[in-house]
Amino acid sequence: MKKVLLTTATILVLSVGSASAKELKSIGISLGSMGNPFFVALAKGAEAEAKKINPNVKVNTVGYDYDLNKQFNQIDNFIAAGVDMILLNPGDPNAIEPAIKRAQAAGILVVAVDTAAKGADITVTTDNTQAGEIACQYIVDKLGGNGDVIIQNGPQVSAVIDRVNGCKKVLGRAAGIKVLSSDQDGKGSRDGGLAVMQGHLTRFPKVDAVFTINDPQAIGSDLAAKQLNRSNIIITSVDGAPDIEAALKANTLVQASASQDPYVMAQMGVRLGNEALNGKKPEQTVILLPSTLVTRENVNEYKGWQAAR
Repeated sequence: MKKVLLTTATILVLSVGSASAKELKSIGISLGSMGNPFFVALAKGAEAEAKKINPNVKVNTVGYDYDLNKQFNQIDNFIAAGVDMILLNPGDPNAIEPAIKRAQAAGILVVAVDTAAKGADITVTTDNTQAGEIACQYIVDKLGGNGDVIIQNGPQVSAVIDRVNGCKKVLGRAAGIKVLSSDQDGKGSRDGGLAVMQGHLTRFPKVDAVFTINDPQAIGSDLAAKQLNRSNIIITSVDGAPDIEAALKANTLVQASASQDPYVMAQMGVRLGNEALNGKKPEQTVILLPSTLVTRENVNEYKGWQAAR
């Protein structure tokens, strides 16, 4: 599977669409949870791009609430409705393949966003390896290359695995950095991050920094540190979510987050999907969008998920 890392200039070039011979009439979108601002931004980006292509397009967006069977049913409903394209964030990147094949057999193009899905025609995601690298390089720089660090892991989907690998790569280059733990699963949630951080702070008397695989875990980790009266810990993460913007402006231990742009991610997924429907398939099937680091110093200039577009 080929991958390409897009520069900002490349993204701008790809943003210039061309007239489509085949009209995009309907899209089915299946995302993790519509209560999550990340997926809300994804949905808005997808619908905005779809209506740019065809103002009369029908867009049906549903959340599967992290229930894989529910996502299977949603995909089958999209197939029955005869949509032209399905855009999804997979509940399981491998188990979703049979449902994707059913859609493709019905002539529907499938685009995966945020996390790779086996069998998808196109995948658009953050360059999660790079995101892990820049979040952990911040830790190395702040510690001057010396200190005890925890990598707080998460659900083993491609995005999380790549973030952790990127972090390990950077920390491994700093001889003075000791990784105390890297295999504890914070479940991608605030409560999970809280529980894992409580365990680590109880176990380790000295922790200089923690990298969490997403912002909810970072928020939970910060809360655990406060409950246990632990300070002087650097916490970094990945997402650039609204909650982390607030944390970076408040009295917390959170100091940086490698941002994602779900709005642009979904825009590009729909744009490339529409081009593929019209015979212009991308040379690469996996598109990686670069991440930028949001810190206490630049958070006021950060264009976040909820920014007007």
